[in-house]
Amino acid sequence: MKQDVLVSSLAKKVVVASKKKSASEDDQEGLRWRLEHLESQMQKLSELVRDHAEDVDRLVRIVAEDRNAIRQQLLRKHHEQVRVRKHLRASNSKPDMDL
Repeated sequence: MKQDVLVSSLAKKVVVASKKKSASEDDQEGLRWRLEHLESQMQKLSELVRDHAEDVDRLVRIVAEDRNAIRQQLLRKHHEQVRVRKHLRASNSKPDMDL
């Protein structure tokens, strides 16, 4: 009977040890899956950041082009006003020949 108890306790230790090994393998498998999952998330995040940067660059270019177009329009308008003033000054400063 003592031998049966001894054998059964040894068998339990072997089963527990084998369970520990499989638990360790499960842990490693879980770690591998998490690592792969994190790597794929990092890759997606990198792509999103790159896309965002490209979008921001595109928007900056569009705003700069619009700003340049507005600046050119304002400059043309200003030059036209300067020409009109210059013409008015020239016509007002001419002596009247009719008198």
